Amino acid sequence: MRKLYLILILLFVFFGISSAQEKELLIDDFEGAISGGPDGTVDFGAGGGSTVEVTAATEVKQSRPQTLKVNFYAVNGGYMWVARGFGLDAKNSSWLVKPGDIKWKEYSAIAFYMYGSDSKTDIAFDVKDSGGELWRFMVSDNFKGWKQVVCKFSGFVPRSDWQPDNADKNSELDFPLKSYQWEPRPTAKGVLYFDEVKLLK
Repeated sequence: MRKLYLILILLFVFFGISSAQEKELLIDDFEGAISGGPDGTVDFGAGGGSTVEVTAATEVKQSRPQTLKVNFYAVNGGYMWVARGFGLDAKNSSWLVKPGDIKWKEYSAIAFYMYGSDSKTDIAFDVKDSGGELWRFMVSDNFKGWKQVVCKFSGFVPRSDWQPDNADKNSELDFPLKSYQWEPRPTAKGVLYFDEVKLLK
């Protein structure tokens, strides 16, 4: 009887973990080298007086040994971006999974872990769709410690301030998505940490 009870517990734990894993897909985890430039693993930059520096961090961990550290200063009239994905200037910034291999219809949101300091900084999280159009979801650093930020696809809106010249601008979120990026909004200065970007069902 005790053995049967133990087997039932193990089966419950196994299928519970399997069920949780099936509800999400890890597409990025920031392990390995973190670098910028044409051969880099992160596409980042700034202008108009804003500055941004991106490095790997091991001092603030979420679950894996390494996280993405973003040291930024966002000023009025300035801009910045920290991007990962496909079709970017940094040719080694691709995700763990190719967009074409993802069954996008099975997922309703994209999520990431962020380490908050309750700085009240507003952060734009953008995705680029298959037509090159940028879509925006606003989040706020209004908590402390690690938190999973869930961005439902239905909550994204087309960026109204700027779109790439080659974007189709059809106001339809077209899948597969090609990349994502963060942009702390002015006026703000500080450090942000990100980890584990996932798709959620």
